[in-house]
Amino acid sequence: MPLADLVSATEQVAATPSRRAKVTALAEVLRAFTPDEIAPAIGLLLAKPRQGRIGIGWRTLTSLEVSHATEQSLTVADVDAALSRLAATEGTGSTATRRAELAALASRATAPEWDFLSRVILGELRTGALQGVVTDAVAAASDRPLADVRRAAMLTGDLGETAVIALTGLAVELESIGLIVGRAVMPMLASTAAAVAEAIDMLGGEASVEYKLDGARVQVHRRGDEVRVFTRNLADITHRVPEIVAATLSLPVEAVILDGETLSLDEDGGPRPFQDTMARFGSETAQSVALRPWFFDILHLDGRDLIDEPLSERLAVLDRVARAWRVPGIHTAGQAADGATAEAFAAEALAIGHEGVMVKALDSVYAAGRRGKDWIKVKPVLTYDLVVVAVEWGSGRRTGQLSNLHLAARDPEGEFGEPGGFVMVGKTFKGLTDETLRWQTEHFPTIETHRSDYAVHVRPVTVVEIAIDGVQRSTRYAGGAALRFARVRGYRPDKRAGEADTIQALRALLR
Repeated sequence: MPLADLVSATEQVAATPSRRAKVTALAEVLRAFTPDEIAPAIGLLLAKPRQGRIGIGWRTLTSLEVSHATEQSLTVADVDAALSRLAATEGTGSTATRRAELAALASRATAPEWDFLSRVILGELRTGALQGVVTDAVAAASDRPLADVRRAAMLTGDLGETAVIALTGLAVELESIGLIVGRAVMPMLASTAAAVAEAIDMLGGEASVEYKLDGARVQVHRRGDEVRVFTRNLADITHRVPEIVAATLSLPVEAVILDGETLSLDEDGGPRPFQDTMARFGSETAQSVALRPWFFDILHLDGRDLIDEPLSERLAVLDRVARAWRVPGIHTAGQAADGATAEAFAAEALAIGHEGVMVKALDSVYAAGRRGKDWIKVKPVLTYDLVVVAVEWGSGRRTGQLSNLHLAARDPEGEFGEPGGFVMVGKTFKGLTDETLRWQTEHFPTIETHRSDYAVHVRPVTVVEIAIDGVQRSTRYAGGAALRFARVRGYRPDKRAGEADTIQALRALLR
């Protein structure tokens, strides 16, 4: 299939807010793929190439000086082959080789095709076709029940593989896909609530209330003496976490799949900062910071699949085989007294240094890959007033609009720059309504100082309220702090830039 056809389909998807229209457009293009093109195409649609990370960043992409093709010639297979070569290039001279390979691909692509491919490589396609939409499109294109496609994608951990089976195989092949120890499963996700009482009311019945750890999600598989550990994104990190492997091998089981978190603890037994844990994930060898697994679910035990069992049963099994590694938790029955107990438990979690709590329905099954209402995370919402110093032009549905905000905190004493200046702490395009996008696009050019290839730089006078989950240490920004999960709450025309929060206030959140 010509790459141009896929690009055209994504443009249609980005142009409509209708989920049904998105699904229809994607289903039509999916039906036209050859069997060998299906998995690569799914990866492109999700901005998650099947080759994984290929070592190409924004600076490399924007520094390429090539003339794009005027005629469409690239196919999906051509792109997949090029990405495979890029991913496989390593060792001495690899930087120059990758750059040459990337330039060759860019020169064969038309300008619209290269814009699409650049956003895929950076993981920033932003067409509104998230995994749920693409999954729906696979079901529509293959004329298979959506529930079967979702379950198969959950159990394979690979929507591309599922799409190949759905579009080219028999119905029985899709239906027969099962849980396999050693093959990563898409993790179950959680919704959010502002308070523990609200979360318990949402569930309306018995619940498990557990610590919400500020760690990294891990899924652990063991068969005999072989252990594999996967991240939230299903990357295999077994060789980087020997402590988790050792803990799993200590369990009295033959075959097991466990879901949980890992984080490092300080000398007093409290949680270390999130990035200390993540640093281990990026290291090929064990470092001085030790990781500890905390399991909160079990999906399989010695030949018995548990994903369709209620959480109450799964927790009972987990207690039986891995109590020493359990995430602390309590059960509630939805009574007033239980609500007070749950609130006290949440306060205890925060006092220790954890993020908050998870509230889970005890009668719920493990709905992998879905963000349903059976798991609810409750953690404090932190808000700060920051100043916009630049805005990037949007892509996809936001093409032609100013979207991604560059956010800065005030530095009154000049600890990290000029006294009274502003220090960059992060970016976000989250939480922006269509009305806000229109306002931004009209407003920021009126206070523009200059433009770069990717952004409009503005006078630091516009204050915006930003919600964050916290901050983490950063070498990217002069203030040494970066926002975590920043999203826009709203602009504050009632505040002057001199009233914005300081970099010192943000740095105080670093543990």
